[in-house]
Formats: sequence, structure tokens, C-alpha cells
Amino acid sequence: MCIAVFLWQSHPLYPFLLFLNRDEDHNRPTEALRWWEDGETLGGKDLVGGGTWLGCTRQGRIAFLTNFREASSFPDAKSRGDLPLRYLQSRKSPAEFAEDIHDEISLYNGFNLVVAHVLSKSMVYITNRPLHGDKLVTQVSPGIHVLSNANLDSPWPKCVRLREGFQQLLAENRSSEFPVKTMVEQVMTNTVKDQDTELPHVYTPETEYQLSSIFVDMHRPTGRYGTRSISTISIKSHGEVCFYERHLEEGDSWKEHTQQFVIIQNDESI
Repeated sequence: MCIAVFLWQSHPLYPFLLFLNRDEDHNRPTEALRWWEDGETLGGKDLVGGGTWLGCTRQGRIAFLTNFREASSFPDAKSRGDLPLRYLQSRKSPAEFAEDIHDEISLYNGFNLVVAHVLSKSMVYITNRPLHGDKLVTQVSPGIHVLSNANLDSPWPKCVRLREGFQQLLAENRSSEFPVKTMVEQVMTNTVKDQDTELPHVYTPETEYQLSSIFVDMHRPTGRYGTRSISTISIKSHGEVCFYERHLEEGDSWKEHTQQFVIIQNDESI
């Protein structure tokens, strides 16, 4: 499970601003934020599936992924973390990439995928678990959006809390620099949980209760599970990118990584 809040094309300083908590088994091998071997892709790496949950490129591509909360899954499904990586390492527009994977999305367990290209101001949301009557692919409108383990902008209580916390900090800082560390320390680490009547009913009531906070820390039969990293990507109007990650290492110590670069303005693929 993961949760993200992001601002798209609706701020005087930031065309894009994202905060994302990655929730995962603590014993799942993972590499922290780094430049990948191609020298163009930046993000963490899932060492089991080989993909990523969040990444960006020097050309202004962005991709992030959450799993869809379901009672069961297919053990032989393709790795969902491959989807963000495929977009980041392609030269397709978001819409072209969505069309390209359309015929294979049934091979994956439930997912939500957002892919964007900052320079062309294009962002699409892709899911293989659409609401009844909705499309598999939709253009993302300017504004604030929240994505957890249901469809984009589903009003789960923790999603509402995350949106409200983000909006409050935006209102307090309006046209000035956004306080990234304050958002990380005060909102993304929120452990408030919800009452049973407000929760989804996919897992057991106790599991749903433990998963109902923005920041998750719980024990399951397979071991400890919860928020392994808190990431933020901020992109300013002149193309400056700051990718910050706070991740949990063995021994319960948190380590920070920051990578900064300026988007290359001559991506001819879009």
C-alpha cells in the first residue's frame, strides 16, 4: 500500500509537487534513491521485481505507482513496478504510453499509475481497476490530487486528511517556497487511524484499522510492514528538480537522500 498527494499545473512556482509514502514489507530488498545505470533515470529500486514505484528523468518525465487494494491477487502476474520504469525509459508521450500498454494491463494485479511529462504539461492516470463506467485512461486535470489504493481522488479518510494537510501548508505559504520538510515531518508521518465505520472492507477489520493512517507501521504474519520511505519531487517553473527521500534502514534508523538537477529542454520525443 502507498499514498501520494500531488499538485499539478496550478501553482505559480511549482508546475509539479509530489509527496509519496511507500508502504512495503520491511524484509523486501530495496535500493534507495539513486541514478540508475542509464544515467537518465532517478528513483529507488525494488530488488525483487527490478522496477520502481516512483521515478523521474532528466527530460522531465515522471511516473509513480500504487497497488490497488484487493482481497486476492494472482501469484503469476507481471511485476507492476516495471510499468513506471518502462515509461521513464521510453520516448513516448503519456497518452502514447497508455495506448501502448492497453492490451496487456490485464496481466497485472490491480494498479494505479500516473505518468507525466512536465515540459509538454501532459499527465495521464492509468488503472486496470476502473470504477463502473470509467475509462482505463484519463487525463489528469490541474489542481491537487490524492492517490492511495483505490481510484484517483477516492475520498478515503486518510486521503482526505492528507489533502487537507497539504492544502493548509499551501495556503500558509501561497506564492513562496513550499516547506517540504514541514510537510514530511508533520503530515506524511501522521499516524491517526479511523473508526471501523469509515474503513474499506477488503481485509480484516484490524488490518484495515492499521492501514488507515497516512504513515503505516504494523506486524503481519509475514513480518513487519509499513512505510519504508517518504519521497518528494518538486519541480519549479524554470525546470529545477529536487528529489528528496527519507528511507528506513535496518535497525530502525532513517536516512535522507537528495538529488537535484535541471530538466533538459530539448526532449524531441513529445
